[in-house]
Amino acid sequence: MLLLIVSGGVVAQDLFDKAKLDNYFGILEENNKFMGSVAVAKNGEIIYTKSVGFADVENNVKATEKSKYRIGSVSKSFTAVLVLKAVEEKKIDLDQTIDKWFPTIANSQKITVRHLLSHRSGIHDFTHNDGYLTWCTQPKTEKEMLGIIENGGSDFEPDSTAEYSNSNYVLLTYMLEKIFLKPYSDLLQEYIVEPIGLADTYVFGKTNPNDNECRSYRFLGSWVVENETDCTVPMGAGAIVSTPTDLTKFADVLFGGRLLTNESLEIMKTIKDEYGLGLFEIPFGDNIGLGHTGAIDGFVSVYSHYADGNVSYALTSNGLNFKLGDIKKAVLGAVYGKPYELPEFYNVASEDLDIYLGVYVSTELGLDIIVTKEGNTLIAQIGDDVFAFEAVDKDKFKYDPIEATFEFDPEKNTMTLFQYGVEIVFQKKK
Repeated sequence: MLLLIVSGGVVAQDLFDKAKLDNYFGILEENNKFMGSVAVAKNGEIIYTKSVGFADVENNVKATEKSKYRIGSVSKSFTAVLVLKAVEEKKIDLDQTIDKWFPTIANSQKITVRHLLSHRSGIHDFTHNDGYLTWCTQPKTEKEMLGIIENGGSDFEPDSTAEYSNSNYVLLTYMLEKIFLKPYSDLLQEYIVEPIGLADTYVFGKTNPNDNECRSYRFLGSWVVENETDCTVPMGAGAIVSTPTDLTKFADVLFGGRLLTNESLEIMKTIKDEYGLGLFEIPFGDNIGLGHTGAIDGFVSVYSHYADGNVSYALTSNGLNFKLGDIKKAVLGAVYGKPYELPEFYNVASEDLDIYLGVYVSTELGLDIIVTKEGNTLIAQIGDDVFAFEAVDKDKFKYDPIEATFEFDPEKNTMTLFQYGVEIVFQKKK
């Protein structure tokens, strides 16, 4: 019987189909659905890596395993570790209020360090402010950022609920710098990067393609370069650059109990109202992983650790035109021996799109959608927001980031939006 069990384990290991997963990413690349890199580690050893697309489209530089991506809010896990390090060194207490450092912030005498870490402070998220995208590319001083956060006020009574806010982690960054009397970038290197040997993780500056740093893009018939957020704006909420290999190593060391004490790690992992401290749950079927997602400019990232199987997964992207969750299902499906399908795409010739072009109006929403094309891709513009439709069938298109489907009826000159169970008809202007 023992021999049969051992044999079964060997067969399970052989189920990992690298060729199929490579094919999966090849199809995404060929159809301009994904540019980026992925890595998977099992028991602390990398078992799969893949990079597709371009690090720099304009200069035809292909992505490699050494390509570095801005990881956005995945940075929050690193910041949470630094705060817990400060707690372990008895420099701060999780339950002390923040008025010592930020007396002008609304409710600072009620908000604790723990509230900031777990998004329970009520402090308004400055990234939701009107005009944010007009100034986020410019350097900001601490005084300027504190003024922006202070003016945002409070959205709810501290600790009454949880609501994601980048402002929390910008304040934690400044707090760390005051406590340690060192820049956040130095703390990151001293407490995390150097001790665990992360080769390509640091606080970003202006993108340097000569140092394997990627530019980010949006797909609008072709890959269009995005603006760059200045690092002084997100700070510890989103200003780190890394690679999937580094992120899997970070996950392995963190959840393996080799970065924090067991007590600190358990505090970090405790979920309340969807959030831990710099973590949240990322499920894959019945397996509940812990990690974080990130998005900044055109970059998208995720890392997660699954105790069942001791698996760490990370993805970094500088151009995404596909569902992030579907990629996770494929990669982890390959790892766990679960079925997944190769993606198929419905292609439309450029001349066949002409019947859809025009301005569509909804009297119900008081909204215009301008529909144009770029090559064989249908483009929609709503105000200043521009995005690319994906063809899924005759007269039918979708846009996954907002879970919307658009169905055209050229004879009636209408376009119907299906979203979250709601159906809205737009009439084409004559």
